[in-house]
Amino acid sequence: MAEGSVMTLTSEIKSFAAGHGGAKAVIEYVGKRGARIVLVGEDGEWSDQFAPDTGVAREACDHAGVQVENEWERELLEQMRPSNDLWRSMSRRSMAR
Repeated sequence: MAEGSVMTLTSEIKSFAAGHGGAKAVIEYVGKRGARIVLVGEDGEWSDQFAPDTGVAREACDHAGVQVENEWERELLEQMRPSNDLWRSMSRRSMAR
């Protein structure tokens, strides 16, 4: 299966949702790169996947049975728990002026 294909993405999304008590998704258009699928598990863990375009992203989420949110709602953001590794990586970055 090709990386970014509907079947591959569906499998990865299903796997994430199963391991985290279910999930919701937000799809973000990222230009020529395609679309980013941000998955937020019911337990607060999150992950992301990349699709060639938003249509493929929506189709993969639909096949995986994961609800796609239209935008970032406050409740969804509050549910997310950034990992300690993410906090460490963010603390090493310097802000450009």
